[in-house]
Amino acid sequence: MTGMTLALRALATAAAALLAVTAVSPAARAEPEPKAPPEFVDLRSVDPTIITEMRYTTAHTFMGEAVDGYRQPVCILTRPAALALRTAQRGLLRQGYSLKVYDCYRPQRAVDHFVRWAKDLDDQTMKDEFYPLVDKTRLFEDGYIAEKSGHSRGSTVDLTLVKLPALPTKPYVPGEDLAPCYAPKDQRFPDSSVDMGTGYDCFDTLSHTDDPRVQGVQRANRQFLRATLTGLGFVNLAEEWWHFTYKPEPFPDTFFDFPVARRSVAGH
Repeated sequence: MTGMTLALRALATAAAALLAVTAVSPAARAEPEPKAPPEFVDLRSVDPTIITEMRYTTAHTFMGEAVDGYRQPVCILTRPAALALRTAQRGLLRQGYSLKVYDCYRPQRAVDHFVRWAKDLDDQTMKDEFYPLVDKTRLFEDGYIAEKSGHSRGSTVDLTLVKLPALPTKPYVPGEDLAPCYAPKDQRFPDSSVDMGTGYDCFDTLSHTDDPRVQGVQRANRQFLRATLTGLGFVNLAEEWWHFTYKPEPFPDTFFDFPVARRSVAGH
């Protein structure tokens, strides 16, 4: 073998080694995704009877697509909030009702997704259902979208009541006709919950818990839900009948960004 051949072979070997290092180095440098602190749990591990319908893992959202950071339909909450929901559920089951959760912990990356969508004024895909009377230019000013969410602190939950035996919610088919979220219950998107006067995530003042236009059975259902939870440490957001925060919050000033996935709370 000539000296030139040996030199070329050595050069080829060195180049191959360099390519191998370059190929693996990004993965080697990549940081593992964050996991939840041990104070967070999967709600099903605390009470598997609570119905889980995590909307943001689906396309049936006000954006018309699944939300960043929602990998699996799992409700993650701080342990005190989950335990309080278990207490509420035990009382409701004796009365023929169940809780149903729509959203629980929400990663910051999901909130960032909301903000990007709100700034894209050309995207009006789901307007007919979720914000029929609200101009998209006002979503920030009117408080429907914000750059931070209490959900990211882990003790806030969006939920409703379901009369037992629970019926399944009809699957949403992207592109289907949309009815306003404040339409009569038999006209808006079918949901297994009791009639609360509006659907979930309805960007309208009718979603205010004590809006005086909401009367009768609808008002009674809202009051029943609020009374059930406020006695256990939850505080309702006045603008959203479905939104409750457990107090005191274990993490009142921390906005987390681990993904909504079972692995985030594995072993907790």
